[in-house]
Amino acid sequence: MVQNVAVVGNGYWGKNLVRNVFDLGALHTVCDDNPLVEADIRAKYPQVAYRRDFADVLLDEAIRGVVLATPAVMHYDMAKRALLAGKDVFVEKPLALQVAEGEELLELAAKCGRILMVGHILQYHPAVRKLKELIDGGCLGRVEYIYSNRLNMGKIRAEENILWSFAPHDISVLLSLLGEEPQSTTCEGGYYLSQNVADVTLSQFAFANGVRAHVFVSWLHPFKEQRLVVVGSEKMAVFDDTAADKLVLYPHRVEWKDRVPNAVKAEAEPVLLEKAEPLRNECSEFLDCMESRRAPVTDGREGLRVLRVLSACQQAMESHKAVLSHTVPEAPKKLYFVHPTAVVDEGCEIGAGTKVWHYSHILKGAKIGERCIFGQNCQVAENVVIGNNVKVQNNVSIYAGTVVEDDVFLGPSCVLTNVTNPRSQVNRHSLYEATIFHRGATVGANATIVCGIELGRYSFIGAGAVVAKNVPDYALMVGNPARQLGWMSRHGHRLSPDADGIMRCPESGFRYKEVEPGIVRCLDLDEDSPLPAGQNVGSKTYDEFKNEMSLQEAIL
Repeated sequence: MVQNVAVVGNGYWGKNLVRNVFDLGALHTVCDDNPLVEADIRAKYPQVAYRRDFADVLLDEAIRGVVLATPAVMHYDMAKRALLAGKDVFVEKPLALQVAEGEELLELAAKCGRILMVGHILQYHPAVRKLKELIDGGCLGRVEYIYSNRLNMGKIRAEENILWSFAPHDISVLLSLLGEEPQSTTCEGGYYLSQNVADVTLSQFAFANGVRAHVFVSWLHPFKEQRLVVVGSEKMAVFDDTAADKLVLYPHRVEWKDRVPNAVKAEAEPVLLEKAEPLRNECSEFLDCMESRRAPVTDGREGLRVLRVLSACQQAMESHKAVLSHTVPEAPKKLYFVHPTAVVDEGCEIGAGTKVWHYSHILKGAKIGERCIFGQNCQVAENVVIGNNVKVQNNVSIYAGTVVEDDVFLGPSCVLTNVTNPRSQVNRHSLYEATIFHRGATVGANATIVCGIELGRYSFIGAGAVVAKNVPDYALMVGNPARQLGWMSRHGHRLSPDADGIMRCPESGFRYKEVEPGIVRCLDLDEDSPLPAGQNVGSKTYDEFKNEMSLQEAIL
């Protein structure tokens, strides 16, 4: 590693950056104008240069990268000077104190061809990295809401309030996990030690995808708490940086009995994480980006997004009013196809590659993922949520209360319901029952699915079947009322056990086993994962095959 990085600021946090950059073999210079610091640095790092004047760092051609661990009010000016001097810059959070300043730094870094990175350290925490992987992979299901508490009786600052001191970390993680910025922001603060500096803030966010979130920060709290909770439709996740198990999953669920929701709790599942120091990961990222010239995970664009949200929080706190999104969204480009005879109401969300064919109707508030296909004469009701790669054949209506996860196939004229005892003269809109089609489920032509139940992952409902009870994963169901005839693989093949109880798919070779009575698991794939990308069935892709598959032939 080349020693070509200067760390500017050797205070409370700067010392940690100095240690890590030195241990990584890249520390060239430490800069701090405090005369008491110099003796300590020279004693600990005798081979490292020391400067009191930041200008001397900028003039040193041997220094290619600068790490700024200075007060927030100095970030903009020092980062700008470093970029103009041709240095790559890693600036601690926040990027700046004004959105216009952040935008200027971002433009300047691009113009000068320099790396601009912001110190949002939680993005480099093994638990947060794993949490994002689980969310992106669908392990938690649909994210419903997120909250974060960062509380302590710790270092109290007079130059910046608690919002700008603590909240950038949590906002950075929030935006990363959801992949978008909030549409509206509210924030309230409490001023106890000073009239002008908030000691406690509660920020609330509403996102376009329906997710709600809040961030609660305080430096006047009796004990330390650093906890992030993500509530999903399938599982809940807790990242607690003060606990021995940093990341824990809770597969709790809600069951509906006689139209009454009942909480069903499950045992906590600690998640195994790599052993790595977040700050070491962060410093390694900066050094690697200096060498490779790729953009960091927390680059200037990410820092600017966080800065915009912080500014919205500050504005909301001062005005006591909600602040709408900081930008006017561009008119959405229609990356999906709608036949001229079909109707798509305003206020829908439709993903790229989706096709809506003749005489179909998508009502206001429906959320449809990518690469879905809706045949002729289909209807999707208000606020229905449909995942990616869902195939809906002709004459299918999907009613309010239905959730369709990724890779589901709904055969022609299959019937979905949302009230068990409908009467035309009785309004039961408030009694709609949820029906959930889990990933990869297939429903045959003319089958009827009674509301209030769940079809398990990769379950297979034969043509004409009437299903009124929950269906296990991989189950093959036929008849009226539907009964289980056996098990089906993810590729749609009937499974038969060998002498050891192993069931092997004749096409993919994947192995399945009944691990408990009535519970089958795939031994070769994670249960929450889709089929491997590009998985082929003969000369066709799996999606093409599933579109053309005859349910009756598969059952026979």
